[in-house]
Amino acid sequence: VQLQASGGGLVQAGGSLRLSCTASGRTFSSYAMGWFRQAPGKEREFVAGITWSATIPSYADSVKDRFTISRDNAKRTVYLQMNSLKPEDTAVYFCAQSSTKVIVRTASGYTYWGQGTQVTVSS
Repeated sequence: VQLQASGGGLVQAGGSLRLSCTASGRTFSSYAMGWFRQAPGKEREFVAGITWSATIPSYADSVKDRFTISRDNAKRTVYLQMNSLKPEDTAVYFCAQSSTKVIVRTASGYTYWGQGTQVTVSS
């Protein structure tokens, strides 16, 4: 399985970005997907997850009401729409594929990881 993330960049506070992650390999639609992020000197943290059927998203409290996760199983792609960005959202963002159909909020629950895409929010 390969996960290719894209869409990161530099944006001013209050701006928006949309991250994409396209998967190849095993059946994409059978597994939950997640987005994590890691800032310098900090541990990798859960940002958002979505079930295999895309019916139930889950968000970290820090991004709730600002970020939206979605998926298109036909395109084997998961998205993270990020609005009202803040400087504290600056991090490398990783997409990941779970080993289950349900959302897991810890990194250990994910089997495959993308290479990461840098998001930098200036104040």
